[in-house]
Amino acid sequence: MGYLGFIFGSSSRTTTQHVDVDLTTLYAPKKPVARQPRPPSVPIPMEIVMSILEAAFDTHEPASFTGLLKNASLVCRGWSATAQRLLFRNVTLTTQTAYIAFQDAVNRATPHGRLLGDTVVRMKVVLDQNQPYRLSHRSFARAVSLCPNLYELSVALYGEGAPGLDIVGVPDASRMKRSAPSFDDRTLAVLRAGPQISALQFSNWSDNSDSLLQLLDVWPSLTSLDISGTTPQLPSDTVEPFPCALRELRTNLQVSPSIEFMRWLLHHSTGTLQVLDLAREPTPEMLEYLVSEHGSTLESLGLPACGTHEGAAAVRKCAALRELKIESAWAAPMLYKNLPRGIQHLAFGVDADTPLQPVIQAIRKSEDLRVVTMQVWHGGQRHPLLANVRIACAINGVDLRLTNDVPAFRAITRGDPVPSATYPRTRSLDNILYMASRASSTNAPTTDI
Repeated sequence: MGYLGFIFGSSSRTTTQHVDVDLTTLYAPKKPVARQPRPPSVPIPMEIVMSILEAAFDTHEPASFTGLLKNASLVCRGWSATAQRLLFRNVTLTTQTAYIAFQDAVNRATPHGRLLGDTVVRMKVVLDQNQPYRLSHRSFARAVSLCPNLYELSVALYGEGAPGLDIVGVPDASRMKRSAPSFDDRTLAVLRAGPQISALQFSNWSDNSDSLLQLLDVWPSLTSLDISGTTPQLPSDTVEPFPCALRELRTNLQVSPSIEFMRWLLHHSTGTLQVLDLAREPTPEMLEYLVSEHGSTLESLGLPACGTHEGAAAVRKCAALRELKIESAWAAPMLYKNLPRGIQHLAFGVDADTPLQPVIQAIRKSEDLRVVTMQVWHGGQRHPLLANVRIACAINGVDLRLTNDVPAFRAITRGDPVPSATYPRTRSLDNILYMASRASSTNAPTTDI
């Protein structure tokens, strides 16, 4: 039928064939497979889970670490308890609703609640008079009293604005006044009966200048103080000096405080003050007073600028200085020519016109310098000597850190409020553990409020 007929078939002739297909082929029987019994699951010890989660601690990304802990708390019941213990090391309360939830979580009538309450070492509280569900003063005091191991407390106070309209270019003086009530005696009594904290941050954005003095009177145990916002005023010249011996002081006030206030605040800090960080440029008289009274013990000094010969001469009097931070892009060249021999961390700003040659010489001569941190202002990345700074740091084994973000510069040059043998200080898990070990309470948490 030919080739094509073979492919497509032919209708002229049909052949019928019968094919018998046997699908019952027999195979040799298989031996039954013996299934091994599944070994019982062994849960990971919670101590190992805790170590893994703690190892994920990131000083530069605290938000991502918090997110990790929140996800870990959803894995299982055992992980939830472990993750919650890590989450409750840092607590933020901004509303009355948040306080109610916190109070339920750290209910000291239950073992788990007591455990969570004992875990808290840092607390941030916002007292905002403009918030509809604002946290009350007594709830704030009660929250503090529920945490016997609290080490660091941050309080932000916002006054209530007067009713009216804001007109651009025509500020209403009466509306700009932000009133906020002082703490009553019962609130202060609860705070005194609670933990004796070591570090206090107080941001006052109200017209109430008494609140800071009230809180300072509560905690004679303070060693670290950070105050910002409204400049505090002494009610009279006969006020007893602040009793605390501070190790570190930071100020970022709208107006530079008076020398009388600083004398009152640092009366008992002679011989103990090691860290002084001023966000606003002090007057020459203020800087001279601070250096003459406390320069012999200062190990870390932060200034917004140091462009005068008098300022540079004052810095050179701090013979024990191991960290110097100048945020401005301009500093007197003589400042870097005679730095203290033990300097370990140098932080400064740089723009296109910053004289960097004295800095390069200081890096080459210093034997103890470990880290250089630069805040790169506009045009600083095109400075012709920037490459020389990199080379000098590389040759001398100095770690060079650069940033063009002012908040980031301030964050990476400020560590936890704990004693440190080296500079720059850092934020680390070991510091949190130190805070937990050093915290103490004078009385058991009170329930009467």
